[in-house]
Amino acid sequence: ELGEGTEWTGEKLETAIQNLEARLQEKPKDKPLKKAVRQLRKDLLPRLRKYEQYQKTLGSRNSFSKTDSDATFMRMKEDHMRNGQLKPGYNVQIGTENQFILAYSLHQRPTDTRCLEPHFKKVKQMLGKLPKTLIADAGYGSEENYAYLEKEQIQAVVKYSYHKEKSKAWRSQIGKIENWSYDEEQDAWTCKAGRTLHFRYESKERTESGYEIRKRHYRSVGCEDCPLKSSCTKAAGNREVTVSMEALRYRNRARELLRSEEGYALAVRRMIEPESVFGQLKNNRGFRRFLLRGLSKVTLEVGWLSLAHNLLKQATTDQKRKQAILQ
Repeated sequence: ELGEGTEWTGEKLETAIQNLEARLQEKPKDKPLKKAVRQLRKDLLPRLRKYEQYQKTLGSRNSFSKTDSDATFMRMKEDHMRNGQLKPGYNVQIGTENQFILAYSLHQRPTDTRCLEPHFKKVKQMLGKLPKTLIADAGYGSEENYAYLEKEQIQAVVKYSYHKEKSKAWRSQIGKIENWSYDEEQDAWTCKAGRTLHFRYESKERTESGYEIRKRHYRSVGCEDCPLKSSCTKAAGNREVTVSMEALRYRNRARELLRSEEGYALAVRRMIEPESVFGQLKNNRGFRRFLLRGLSKVTLEVGWLSLAHNLLKQATTDQKRKQAILQ
């Protein structure tokens, strides 16, 4: 009667139930129809409406808390049970300079990668401009973020998997494309065994925000008798690789900057900037969980916390300056 495989909404189901109820008035002794109407009205319709409300609350997220519908379940660093349990929370992003909080933003995403651009929009809203240089860890080192920083003309001192590349174990892995050589004219890669991987086709994919990633696909010829195949790949046939040339270009630029004296000096500052501020807030001042619920209220709470931190920081700086003058 309702149609198998049909996508039903609460409104459609309500209309269908009303039609069945009209038929039931014509045949009041139809027990199977009466039972079906009762199940639809008392059980299935309320559940469908509840699921629709849940879907509306979720939006683009994959979870929410029933005690705070704006909070998303995330894996916290503080895991006392040591079982990777999920807890409802918010992803707090801050921008600091000399350990003063210049801007902050809250996000409903558990990972940092997709928080960079919306955070910078909030920074521009608060300060009226964007910084000339960004120092961030590998959690922000995606192609989309590098492209955004390039568009905004911001120097990106942003790591990706840079720390892994410096290890001897990484450099000894012959299957890593980063350890191969690339011929730009031939558009081909040469592996450690000297085999050439030729270009086959290009594919496109879009991220959740709409950013387009172009990936180029390469394949080798005659890997069956290669003595290094077991160390290179587990595939039965020839080796295939997929590369985003834009991501490779951004990583090469980031690597060059991070290896320079200027880049190293800037990257070191990250450890004494936002990390120290979070340490002050969480460990020294004992702020480990929000007291309010709801994104708007929690945003205000972070604002008050940031203001208190800046005032205490300024008071400590002024006191040190006075003591230096007296001495």
